[in-house]
Amino acid sequence: MRRMRTIPQAATWARETDPQTALTQTALRRLVLTGEIPHVAVGKKRLVALEDLESYLEQGHGQLPATVTGVGVIRPVEARI
Repeated sequence: MRRMRTIPQAATWARETDPQTALTQTALRRLVLTGEIPHVAVGKKRLVALEDLESYLEQGHGQLPATVTGVGVIRPVEARI
């Protein structure tokens, strides 16, 4: 059986596993909502499998897509004359 946790529980697990982790609850929520980490929606809660989180971190995914962070995205700006 997979170890399913809420986002706050998964963030706590990451801190307990690695006290020096930089992974925050907010960052984990962003990864879940952007689809970087698979999840199961149960009502308003999102459940994350700890195995999927471990796998994601071990694969070396460290950067969010530019469309999420805003870095490297060129946006149109109205010209002022």
